Amino acid sequence: MAGHSHWANIARKKSLIDAKRGKLWSKLAKAIIVAAKLGGPDPDANLRMRYAIDAAKAVSMPKENISRAIRTGSGELKGGNLEESLYEGYAAGGVAVLYEILTDNKNRTAPEIRKIFEVFDGKLGATGCVAWMFQRKAVARLPADACTEDRLTELTLESGAEDVRLVGDRWEIVCEPQSMAAILTALQKFGISDVTSDIVRIPTTSVDVKDVNEARKILSLLERLDEHDDVQSVAANFNIPEEAMAQIG
Repeated sequence: MAGHSHWANIARKKSLIDAKRGKLWSKLAKAIIVAAKLGGPDPDANLRMRYAIDAAKAVSMPKENISRAIRTGSGELKGGNLEESLYEGYAAGGVAVLYEILTDNKNRTAPEIRKIFEVFDGKLGATGCVAWMFQRKAVARLPADACTEDRLTELTLESGAEDVRLVGDRWEIVCEPQSMAAILTALQKFGISDVTSDIVRIPTTSVDVKDVNEARKILSLLERLDEHDDVQSVAANFNIPEEAMAQIG
């Protein structure tokens, strides 16, 4: 899934570097609010809260912002009237797109998202049209120099790890969401505390996109979705061969 990974890298750099930290913090605050609302404020008892706080800390979101979001979701502060939805659609070339939304006004958000799809030759789909093409997994990430692959595999396999892989300068441990707490505990017992975790949607199959124009439209669509204030996460099932990526630049 080289193409998908390439887009993920673009999105990550955009979020952290391109002077959009305020917008990113706003999105993360929404995730924390909903996590607190659904499962309570304690990250030890609410794994979704743990994921949301980890994501916020990873981009240096101020502690007071995190605390305010938790208090809002817990009902101590006013606000937090957010609805969560999972939307599905197709990008150019029939690529499946799955994205999560948190919004206080679906009537505003839905047409805005539809317009983004239309601009880049995509279309929204009915519920269930592409969700079956993705698996919901949890991913823990830690520095590559924190542990060897053999030791990391040994530490986490019995706790439910399905895959251990090196991505850039970090190890990624993939597992079912319900196994993440046990894996984090195993890492902490070994003295590894610099760990972040989140939930991702991993495609079970991918579409090879060899047409450069289609590839550009797909990447542009995903970036525009990621920029939308109400879109929390985006997943897609495509691969762009190196030859095509070289032409895109």
